[in-house]
Amino acid sequence: MHQLEKLRVIISGGGTGGHVFPAIAIADALKSKVCHAQILFVGAKGKIEMEKVPKAGYHILGLNISGFQRKITYKNLLVIFRLICSMIRARNIVKRFKPDVAIGVGGYASGPILYVAAKRGIPTVIQEQNSYPGITNKLLARKAEKICVAYDGMDKYFPESKIYFTGNPVRNDLIDVSGKSDEAFEFFGLNKKKKVLLVLGGSLGAKTINQSVKASLELFLSNDIQVIWQTGKLFYQEAFDFTKNLEKTGVIVVPFIDRMDLAYGACDMVVSRAGAISVSEICVAQKPAIFIPSPNVAEDHQTKNAKALVNHNGAIMIKDMEAVKNLGQIVLDTIFDEDKKHRLKENIARFSIKDSADRIASVVMSLI
Repeated sequence: MHQLEKLRVIISGGGTGGHVFPAIAIADALKSKVCHAQILFVGAKGKIEMEKVPKAGYHILGLNISGFQRKITYKNLLVIFRLICSMIRARNIVKRFKPDVAIGVGGYASGPILYVAAKRGIPTVIQEQNSYPGITNKLLARKAEKICVAYDGMDKYFPESKIYFTGNPVRNDLIDVSGKSDEAFEFFGLNKKKKVLLVLGGSLGAKTINQSVKASLELFLSNDIQVIWQTGKLFYQEAFDFTKNLEKTGVIVVPFIDRMDLAYGACDMVVSRAGAISVSEICVAQKPAIFIPSPNVAEDHQTKNAKALVNHNGAIMIKDMEAVKNLGQIVLDTIFDEDKKHRLKENIARFSIKDSADRIASVVMSLI
């Protein structure tokens, strides 16, 4: 542990669980290196980080910021106004807190904070989670001291001299889920003798995944497959209404899962989008997975994320447009095939980076 008296760090960004939980993992890793480190989070008001960060024991301030609409609309005038206000607030936050280093994990809030910090000569670190960086990180990279990445070939987008391969941080409690099976079955009230499918519909709700599960649910239940169905908040009511008479037969419907370690500990298989953090978590948990990449992302990067595993026999991928029709049968063909699951599990384990948060914390410490 370093003997720094007062390390002050701002971690900015968020918007989805995929940004927030890695940010918390980085904060925890920094705390383990410098126990008296003061860590301030800055997020976007109304987003998931404003709830999850305080739960993890850290202080967070919110910027009133949102993203641009891709189509021409008057709403973008409001976005510009909010951006100006956020820049002023970011300047005040950085001036008052006086950080030694600022870390951006992606999401709207990382832009103003990292921009202001770099202008004031404070070292900045970007954590780029995807195989294709967003506009904000491309702009911020010019002034950043170091850039932590999770995929090869990122020198196409960033200066090679700044790049550090660290992987994506995952929550500490996911690092060994195999020993949590008994606790997991008890927590979810599931039958140990039956197979369990974990469906991750995203924090908001991935429409295709949720519709695919809805279409396949009867097939799953008739084959004694139990389902933990995390719908996201936008689809929850529809899924709950659809399944309310099925609760006792092994369908658990929730908008969000706080104990992801137990969800992974209970399941035989996972269905998920292929966002960078979801992929990293499933690799660390070492679970057979079916990825249904979202088609609505820049440069189709979710398909690239999934193919990195599929090309090494580490996962199964279904195209978004084919999921409603094909998901049920593919789950059925895989979940009872122990040899196939074992192969998938062994191959996905090769992509697991368990000390990613610690690697990023070391990169940050090298700047102090």
